[in-house]
Amino acid sequence: MTAHLLMTADAVGGVWHYATDLARGLTRHGWRTTIAVMGPGPSAAQRAAAETIPGLALVETGQPLDWMIEDEPTTLAAAEALAALARELRVDLIQLNAPGLAAAAKFPAPIVAVTHSCVATWFAAVRGGALPADFVWRAMLTGVGLATADRAVAPSAALADATVDAYGLKRRPLVVHNGRAPLTRPAAAMHDFCFTAGRLWDKAKNVTTLDRIAGRLAVPFRAAGPLHGPNSEVAPEMAHLHTLGPIEEAQIGRWLASRPLFVSAALYEPFGLAVLEAAAAGCPLILSDIPTFRELWDGAATFIAAKDDQGFAIAAETIIGDGGLRLSLGDAARQRASRYTPAAMAANMAQIYRDIGIAPAVATGGGEAAT
Repeated sequence: MTAHLLMTADAVGGVWHYATDLARGLTRHGWRTTIAVMGPGPSAAQRAAAETIPGLALVETGQPLDWMIEDEPTTLAAAEALAALARELRVDLIQLNAPGLAAAAKFPAPIVAVTHSCVATWFAAVRGGALPADFVWRAMLTGVGLATADRAVAPSAALADATVDAYGLKRRPLVVHNGRAPLTRPAAAMHDFCFTAGRLWDKAKNVTTLDRIAGRLAVPFRAAGPLHGPNSEVAPEMAHLHTLGPIEEAQIGRWLASRPLFVSAALYEPFGLAVLEAAAAGCPLILSDIPTFRELWDGAATFIAAKDDQGFAIAAETIIGDGGLRLSLGDAARQRASRYTPAAMAANMAQIYRDIGIAPAVATGGGEAAT
């Protein structure tokens, strides 16, 4: 007999990939999943991919994204709607990928709260100083949700530690690294360009530095991802970076197949699925020297201070000019990426569910214990 998981997700960013990859991986551990979609509905491509996952159901809740909600009462209403859905479906376990929702309603089953990002840790890394008034109530709900959930989880030790600091948690979130299946196989020929991917409107992506890097390079620097966010954020004007706009997963795979240099100058990154996708394709990595990237990629990437555009450009030109170095860095990245798989992620999450006391009658496989 399978167990039933209700999991929140949005179709806007990386949480969608996380949720669908996790749902697929959990099937071999005896779980079926209902994803409660918050915010805009999935695209046709997202729906088609979800339909290939055994036991997965999608429910469009009509509720707003947690980070788009403008006031606390609306958050409370969204949480109550999720709790009602959980009661209707008679689920065995609830995974909230927006921990603040755990503080806003009484749910009918144990809760695992997974923090993928939050306003407090984002603000500390990107801007610093006291939180603005609009962030205070959001942070309060997130802190309470993480503290009261049956288990709290983060995708990296760096984010777990930052979360403890931000909210004064007595229990450090368990660490379960994200996983991602390779999007492509490396092509025989390597092409000389730099590449990045992500929400280019997000100040954490440090796009102004990426644009300055592009201006120093003799090779093209291409950037995939939306320039406009659902919260009216807009990427800064760029003079040198070649932006591709939002593109589908298959297109990103085609770009990565040529094994460009993947560059991220992020000021804040809870995990970095785009980096993992590039590494799995054998792309050499040039990354900002922040705790998350050091944790995941130390020994398999080149690290540069986040705002040192000259340093990034020198590193890129050096790697492109040295074929042996480029191949060795790409191989190191691909080997490291093999640690971060959907199967390992699902096995670790299934173990957390078992530790809470929820286990399907029939399950196969196992995994490393979460840290």
